[in-house]
Amino acid sequence: MKQPVFNFSPGPAVLPHAVLEQAKAELLDWHGSGMSVMEMSHRGREFMSIAAQAEADLRTLMQIPQNYKVLFLQGGAHSQFAMIPMNLARGKSQADYLDTGDWSLKAIEEGRRYLDLNVVASSAASHYTTIPPLATWQLNPAAAYLHYTSNETIRGVEFDWIPELGDLPLVVDMSSDILSRPIEVSRFGLIYAGAQKNIGPAGLTIVIVREDLLGQVMEGTPSMFNYQLYAETESMYNTPPTYAWYLAGLVFQWLLQQGGLEAMAQINQRKASKLYAAIDQSDFYHNPVDPDCRSWMNLPFTLANPKLEQRFLDEAAQVGLVTLKGHRLVGGMRASLYNAMPEEGVDALIAFMRDFEAKHG
Repeated sequence: MKQPVFNFSPGPAVLPHAVLEQAKAELLDWHGSGMSVMEMSHRGREFMSIAAQAEADLRTLMQIPQNYKVLFLQGGAHSQFAMIPMNLARGKSQADYLDTGDWSLKAIEEGRRYLDLNVVASSAASHYTTIPPLATWQLNPAAAYLHYTSNETIRGVEFDWIPELGDLPLVVDMSSDILSRPIEVSRFGLIYAGAQKNIGPAGLTIVIVREDLLGQVMEGTPSMFNYQLYAETESMYNTPPTYAWYLAGLVFQWLLQQGGLEAMAQINQRKASKLYAAIDQSDFYHNPVDPDCRSWMNLPFTLANPKLEQRFLDEAAQVGLVTLKGHRLVGGMRASLYNAMPEEGVDALIAFMRDFEAKHG
């Protein structure tokens, strides 16, 4: 099937065509069961086999140690902003948070409803175009954990390193860069990610949590916000988002077929490097982010003449390059290059950018 458009949406985002074709083929009858996955009982043997395979494949992809639980939840990253302090305070009243952008700020705003938060550092003064050096972080020795966002989707700032903080549990929002490259899971206390950017469709959230951090919830925590209950029931405490879970499992299989996360890292770095080079080699386009922390996943850029931005978006859409409009907070354009964005889509965007500059520069 020919790619109809190249979808640069930041989320819900592009899915691999091969995954969509498989889901289409299995839509009415999954593996001879006579049922669509959407119709199956989440406790039936058919769906239980889907769930188990998805978890096994994710563990293989990320090399998740056995002392970590993998939870398939609902509620998006927004729910995690509350669930994390409720579950990880473990009798403490304080936590550390790093501010590197809009999603960090959302986590901070919600976390303050439950704990006394210490913002260890902020890149607000640079308009969120940098990451504060670790040496400048003002850590609180009484903190229960430190939270940060590994990739800020809106402004295109990404960590390519993991903070080293001794025994302090490290909590990371990886919603927009999970599975884009290998990471050392054992360096973290908890990893969480909304699915709709680099995992699958909206409706699913994945939490990877070290077992020793479970079972000490804050008093008054709703049962639906208790990680321990999901861990004990294999994420079946209530009816999970079954079809999103199934599709995520197909994405995990697709990633394994591509060669796993080492292979994806090479592809993702190549895609991002191409587009950054096209921007940097031109006076017509501009990316404001410090080159040391530019995102592989979300690449914002502006035009030298802002009056041409709408024309750029309109003409791009006419040639099948869609959802390039930047976030309302920053304007301009943004190209999201998640795993499922084929390299030919990046090449097509670069060719269009050069042509547009030749006509309007």
